Amino acid sequence: MKKILLLAAMFGLAATLTTKGAEAKENWDTLCVKCHGAEGKGDTKMGAKLGCKDMTDAKVQAEIKDDAAFKALKEGLKSADDKTLMKPFDTLSDDEIKALVAYVRTLKK
Repeated sequence: MKKILLLAAMFGLAATLTTKGAEAKENWDTLCVKCHGAEGKGDTKMGAKLGCKDMTDAKVQAEIKDDAAFKALKEGLKSADDKTLMKPFDTLSDDEIKALVAYVRTLKK
């Protein structure tokens, strides 16, 4: 009986993680692709204009810590001259932002 409960709990956790991953991908497609591109290379017209970094580059990803990425999504980003580079995603919950940061990590090649 304990084994059955343990297996059920494991399948439930796997389903939850899969759902969160799917939601993160959906949020990426809805909120991020316009600038960062589907693959995260930042090679869109808007991405080039704003200087988006190539999120598939392992060196770029290493430079960006999770807490800084979370803060950028939560609060937005501004340039040194106070130009808005990225609007805050204030419609996302903290868990959704964390899942989106985790999704961005999967873009690394």
